[in-house]
Formats: sequence, C-alpha cells, structure tokens
Amino acid sequence: MDIHELIVFKHLSGSLHFGRTSQACNITPSALTRTIQRLEGEIGKKLFIRDNRSVSLTQAGERLRIYAGEAIKQWRQLQSDLSTDEENLKGEISLYSSVTAAYSILPQILSKYRENYPQIHISLQTGDAANAITKLQNREVDVTIAALPEKLPAKLEFINILDTPLIFIAPKHFQDGSKPAPSSIKWEQTPIIMAERGLGRERLSSWFKNKRIRPNIYAQVAGNEAIIAMVSLGCGIGVVPRLVLEKSPLMDQIDILDVSPKLTPFSVGVCTARKNMRNPVVKAFWDIAAREAG
Repeated sequence: MDIHELIVFKHLSGSLHFGRTSQACNITPSALTRTIQRLEGEIGKKLFIRDNRSVSLTQAGERLRIYAGEAIKQWRQLQSDLSTDEENLKGEISLYSSVTAAYSILPQILSKYRENYPQIHISLQTGDAANAITKLQNREVDVTIAALPEKLPAKLEFINILDTPLIFIAPKHFQDGSKPAPSSIKWEQTPIIMAERGLGRERLSSWFKNKRIRPNIYAQVAGNEAIIAMVSLGCGIGVVPRLVLEKSPLMDQIDILDVSPKLTPFSVGVCTARKNMRNPVVKAFWDIAAREAG
C-alpha cells in the first residue's frame, strides 16, 4: 500500500460514503473500489461492510483507520521537516469547518496562506460545527474552525476570530398560519427545532432549565443550516448563531425573536492541538490566523 491509497481509505473511513469520497479525492468510483480491493487483498481482511443502505467499518477496517491516520501524520511531518526553507514550505494541511465558516471566516486566511505558501496542499472538509472539536481530538484534521466551548479541552489551542450572538429564530408564519410573537409564545406547546449536539444545544437546554420550561421538541437535527431550513418551513422555533443566519439564503423567511434573557454569544475561531504547532505547515497557518484576528 502507498500513502495515496491510505489517504483515500482514511477519507472513506470517515465519510462512509463511496460517492462523497470519490468526489473529494478526485477519483472515479470504480478506481475507488479497486483501491479498497487492493488494500483488502494486502491485508487479507474485509475493510468495509456494504449493503444497499449503509457502509460501515469492519474490525480490521477500524484498525487500519488508526494506522492510516498515524502513517499520514508521519508522512506530512516528514514533508514539513524536509521543507526547512519557509519560502518553499511544502506539505499538506487538513481543515474542518461548517459551511458558513468556509465562506465567511476562512477565505481571508486561506487567501494569504496560499499566497505565502503556494506549494502546500489544502484539504478542506465541511460539516456540522458540533463535530469540530471531536475531529481534532480524534486526529482526523490539523485545524478546525469552531465555537469556543465552555471549557476548552486540555492540549488544544484557540484563536478568537469573532463573536456572534446566539439568537432565537422563528418562521414568518407557522404551518398553521399563525405568526409568532415573543410575548405570547407558550414555550411548552410551541414546537422547537433543536441541534442534536453541540454548544448551541447546551446553551438552549440551560435556558429552558433556568426558566423551568419543558420544551416541546419537534425535531433534533445536525447543523445550524438544517435548523434554519426547518424553521423557514414553519416547523417551529430554533436557536442559531446570527452569523449563520446572515449568510443563509433563507434569511428573508425568518424572524428574529427578541427573547429574554439573552443566550451567551458564540466565540468563533481557529483551533488546533498544541502538538500540531510543531508542524511548520500548521504553524504557518496559525500565524496568519493570529494576524488576521488582530
């Protein structure tokens, strides 16, 4: 097996979706299948269980996922160590962010990063912001754009880029045609769209607990964009960072509710593991982010 096969396998072990990995790794579906078959042939074990509905890792696949992660990290570290001339810095950096952060926070940082280090390959994954810290702790990526949790896990570093209010949002009209008004909301009866996990869910849950309200949870979804979509359809009330709403194409279908007490704002920034700072590729990105944060 070579490093490129391990990179493809590592992506598939995270996405568990042949189509998405094929697209992300710029490889045809048939070539992806052949790559996995070659790896299975070398190891002598099945790596994935596939059926019509899902893809999952076998026990051997899980062990190879851990090995691949370490091998890729060491390969990138070797590339960085051999690139002692900062002007000719080479290697790869892997980033994870929400879709909103990808086009509201990252562009300015990445523009200067690519200008200064054109030979570094940038790998960007987007997804639910609630997964950002876990991605770092699992060593799946080098850097994430994340909301600062109540307590930053040990051995992680964080640069604050911006603060954004956490706001209650409602549809222009509910599905029954009624229009929401903060003063008349019956919280235990009004449907609530809630995040499956993450800081937004934690702060909303605390808000309900402090007001001794048992919320009527209509749906639990992954990602702030999904909350906005369901609210815009009139399904209920939700909570999202204002930054996400302002970047949403559905903003004109949403009302912001003036609800008290206010929720604690999000501090959004760049996060990495402290040991990643030994990697010149990551350190270069970090320095640019720090300058942009001012």
